[in-house]
Amino acid sequence: METIAPFKEVVDEIKEAGGDIFKLCFQCGLCDVVCPWNRVRQFSMRKLIREAAFGLTEIDGEDLWRCTTCGTCPQQCPRGVKQIDVAMSLRRVASEYEVFPASVRSARTARASIISEGNPLQGERDKRAEWAKDLPVKPFEEGMEILYFVGCYLSYDPRMKKVAIATANILNAAGVNFGILGAKENCCGESIRKTGSEEVFKNLARENIKAFIDNGVKRILVSSPHCYHTFKNEYPEFMVSFDVIHISQFLLELISAGRLEIKGKYERTVTYHDPCYLGRHNDVFDQPREILNRIPGLELVEMRDTRRASLCCGGGGGRIWMDTPIGERFSDLRLQQAKDVSAQVLATACPYCITNFEESRLNLEYDDILEIKDLTEIVQEVI
Repeated sequence: METIAPFKEVVDEIKEAGGDIFKLCFQCGLCDVVCPWNRVRQFSMRKLIREAAFGLTEIDGEDLWRCTTCGTCPQQCPRGVKQIDVAMSLRRVASEYEVFPASVRSARTARASIISEGNPLQGERDKRAEWAKDLPVKPFEEGMEILYFVGCYLSYDPRMKKVAIATANILNAAGVNFGILGAKENCCGESIRKTGSEEVFKNLARENIKAFIDNGVKRILVSSPHCYHTFKNEYPEFMVSFDVIHISQFLLELISAGRLEIKGKYERTVTYHDPCYLGRHNDVFDQPREILNRIPGLELVEMRDTRRASLCCGGGGGRIWMDTPIGERFSDLRLQQAKDVSAQVLATACPYCITNFEESRLNLEYDDILEIKDLTEIVQEVI
């Protein structure tokens, strides 16, 4: 088993990187029981934590990078071991020494793109607002009701641009005075932080915070649960606090206030997938379902593994940029669960989930069986 230094030195480095919480672990194994990896292959978070305690972590191994930070194991741990923090600290050590297995190297490409262009998709910075070129979407100005922070995937990914357009159309229909930052918007940094690139995250956070303050931003609307989590729970580390709202929350707010009227029907059987960073990490479970239940004709059915027990799509923790072999993809299992309840539409509210589900839909040849929709795409059809 290879280590990067003598045992004590590794332990000290892990502690310095924020992983000292591992000392609370008493090896009960509950984290392994609930980990979604063990539905598709063998993986032991318990073992990873035990090895970290003795400085025996295989820094160049695959297991270091498997955690999707889904949050399932911390909520089960009887000792309060913060498994995600331990995984992040180990990745920081690996990143510092530039030790990456083959399956993780694509995440390095994403990091390089974030550093150079402010996004992980190798899109040109000055084209970040190109998705909105044919829409009545304005640059944000101080005094506007809300800043729509579009995010990287909705700005550049062809599939996810449809969600950005749907969101803008809904906001305009509701008479919301909103704007976007365009090229002044950077990646929120959530996923790159989870891959161990702490300094890259800090630089992104500082740049975004400066943009928010310089432009007089008070309230921020986001489509990605990862942006939501980061602005709400991690940016306060920089001594700032913004009013952050996810689109699912804002849609319900608009509908309840009578600003957005549902006029049409959506006669489909729909099941809703709780994204990890919206549901389990931030307790937003009811608003998306209440929106769907208000749509005439829509029949909402629940899958197995729902709400706090929701099955991760596999994209968190930076794994959206990493290679996962066919046969080990959680998203395949999730689509099978949607099919099991005879859903015609699998709805969710996260760009990572949609990206993984669309890929699984092709792999499983579910094209004629199941549609993948963002919540905003459904709402757009009935207003």
